Amino acid sequence: MDQIINLAIKLGGIPVVIIAVLAIFILPQAIRILREYERGVIFRLGKLQGAKGPGLIFLWPVIDRMVKMDLRVVTIDVAKQEIMTRDNVPVTVDAVVYFRVIDPNAAVVKVENYWKATSLIAQTTLRSVLGQAEMDELLAQREKINHTLQEIIDRQTDPWGIKVTAVEVKDVALPDSMKRAMAKQAEAERERRAKVVNAEGEFQAAEKMVRAAELIAKEPIALQLRYLQTMREMASEHNTTTFLPLPIDLLSIFQKK
Repeated sequence: MDQIINLAIKLGGIPVVIIAVLAIFILPQAIRILREYERGVIFRLGKLQGAKGPGLIFLWPVIDRMVKMDLRVVTIDVAKQEIMTRDNVPVTVDAVVYFRVIDPNAAVVKVENYWKATSLIAQTTLRSVLGQAEMDELLAQREKINHTLQEIIDRQTDPWGIKVTAVEVKDVALPDSMKRAMAKQAEAERERRAKVVNAEGEFQAAEKMVRAAELIAKEPIALQLRYLQTMREMASEHNTTTFLPLPIDLLSIFQKK
């Protein structure tokens, strides 16, 4: 710094020194460089001039003021919320909101803190939407609920120049008593299905037996063939039991007496 002032004095005296000092302090305030994902909202004497960037930005010292905005996607963790579902089941849920700034001018002028405002809107919308859903719907239709949350939050934040790209419900915590009740319900449902399958099997077997009886009634010789087949099966087991088929007609004599 002293070397620059001494050089300026040698070159032209006091005016050159003043110019050199002003250049040293003013140029860093007048020249800004913005990255590809950044925009600078310019205010001149308090009046909005618009967004500029990326690249090299020139500002009028003292009278210009720049607010830097980041256009990348931002992630907000929505705090856990205690919610009562439509079927009166208390649950604890939390979510994640993904959004980005698409209109830097609106994000600066129309809302004081777009980050905080979007977070609060997400919390209230989460409580409102999930409170209108039943517990089974909350567990089974997560994608539908996420889409509904995204639409509502995006519509409310659109005037602020915010675009909500996605909303994801991370976790749904149920009370221990509800977990035990759901486990009992699932076990009872499995037992019911097992009994239904068993009953259907017996019903189909009974139908087959009725059809077989009808066929045997039409051809009496089929019953005799069935007797002989049964004897063959018993004889192949290498036992000493002798099986003699007895016609049912012989018992009709004792029945008449």
